Amino acid sequence: MPHETAAPRWSPGTPILWRYRANGTRGDEGVHICRPMTVVEDTGDRLVAWLAPGTECVRPVFADGTPVHAEPLASRYTRPRTTGREPWWGNGVLKLARAGEPWSVWLWWDEDWTFRNWYVNLEQPLRRHPAGVDSVDHFLDIDVQRDRSWSWRDEDEFAQACADGLMSAQTAAGVREAGRAALALIESWGAPFSEPWAEWRPEPSWPVPPLPADWDRLPAELTA
Repeated sequence: MPHETAAPRWSPGTPILWRYRANGTRGDEGVHICRPMTVVEDTGDRLVAWLAPGTECVRPVFADGTPVHAEPLASRYTRPRTTGREPWWGNGVLKLARAGEPWSVWLWWDEDWTFRNWYVNLEQPLRRHPAGVDSVDHFLDIDVQRDRSWSWRDEDEFAQACADGLMSAQTAAGVREAGRAALALIESWGAPFSEPWAEWRPEPSWPVPPLPADWDRLPAELTA
């Protein structure tokens, strides 16, 4: 029986890469989003990481440099893309993800640390590797407010991605099912919404993690 490498665990303050691969047929081969982050908590069952303001990140762009969200929806997912680098603007973002769960929960603050809202990003469950974690974004998201109200987000992008073949009907149905499961968690006000993460603050001594030259390297354990 071949030896299986144990999934890595990280101590607080460790820099990692939180990455997303492209979707559909462009999908399982390349990384198109990469964000260097700092581990806040890692229990094995849950990973919490901080994206600091000013962090150099990788994002998808079109060949002429046009940002993806400036492109009309009808051609947004069919026009050829490349990647660009850009510092993370505004305040930072705290991301929480539980093992095997098809979403992560993000916390947003204004620059004066006034808490804004939670954001449920529907995605493939995170896969760990020595440099960090990888996922694939599923377009559809949920905004959650402190009064426990919620709203769907990016339903138009989800529908267009499905129409353009970036997700199969089976995958799209699974995303909707994951969304319903996330809503059940929100409506019961389970963790992490019931936890005091809105009052959390990063350690002042943490440096901003750099973007490594091999940010797009695909680990062997994720390509086997």
